[in-house]
Amino acid sequence: MEKVSIIIPAYNAEKYIERCLKSVLAQKYENKEVIVINDGSTDKTEEKISKYINKIKYIKKKNGGLSEARNVGIEKATGKYIMFIDADDYIEKDLLKNLKPYIDEDIDMIKYKAKKVTEKGEEIQLMDGPIFETIKGEEAFSKMCFTDQLMETAWIYLYKKELLKKNKFQFSKGLYHEDFGLIPLVILKAQTFVSTDICGYNYVQSENSITRNEDYQKTKRKAYDLLIHYDKIVKEIEKYKIQEKTKQDVRTFCTNSILLRTNELDKEDKKQYIKEIRKRKMQKNITAKNPKQLLKRIILEISIPAYLKLR
Repeated sequence: MEKVSIIIPAYNAEKYIERCLKSVLAQKYENKEVIVINDGSTDKTEEKISKYINKIKYIKKKNGGLSEARNVGIEKATGKYIMFIDADDYIEKDLLKNLKPYIDEDIDMIKYKAKKVTEKGEEIQLMDGPIFETIKGEEAFSKMCFTDQLMETAWIYLYKKELLKKNKFQFSKGLYHEDFGLIPLVILKAQTFVSTDICGYNYVQSENSITRNEDYQKTKRKAYDLLIHYDKIVKEIEKYKIQEKTKQDVRTFCTNSILLRTNELDKEDKKQYIKEIRKRKMQKNITAKNPKQLLKRIILEISIPAYLKLR
């Protein structure tokens, strides 16, 4: 049985961390290590974690953000496989057990399913996506990039540690949307990839969710961080030995995500953001395969706000 390293970054997670840890320690999979990175919490997170200190690998550090905490976890992991869990989420007790056949096959990336749940555990929505047997990561990306709700999400995969280390993959520090900036590149480098119908991750929709109640300046920064990730991704994929069609899929996927961000900006910032999009000629990344799409493509060239109203 191969070892799985489960990495849990925790920042001011006193309300949720015990539920997360209990779900991980209850796994019906013996060969695992649990790595908790306390990222400079100022509440009672450490006190809650201390109850489990003999069952986990505990790392305490100054606050550096989610990316830095995950990178520390990767560095300290000793398992053949790595899994990420956010401290306010939790997993089903048989998740790793159900994934074991794919672990035994030595697959680079193993995708499972998640569901949105309330804080009380009531299901809100199954977050769906395509299911397929083992293929190359390049093909997997093209299958998922326009149909999967969670393709770019770090916590929806088991990764072979060698895949991350060999390619020197790290989450970008100091930027929002770190998953967007890294996971597509990881998928493209996977030699073997499987997308399963196993659902075992519970994505908790809490009142203090990172996507709620944030100030406008943070919303604006998130939008501009997407542009930074985009610039890196389009530069990186030119080094990859992948088909031109796949490169186009990557550019289109990124562009769609960025275009949607314009709706979150106020009038003046939206104008400037659209200028940044046009400067990169990103509208040319949207392809047209039929007359209806061609019309949308023409509208996109004329007016991005008008295009977004058609979506």
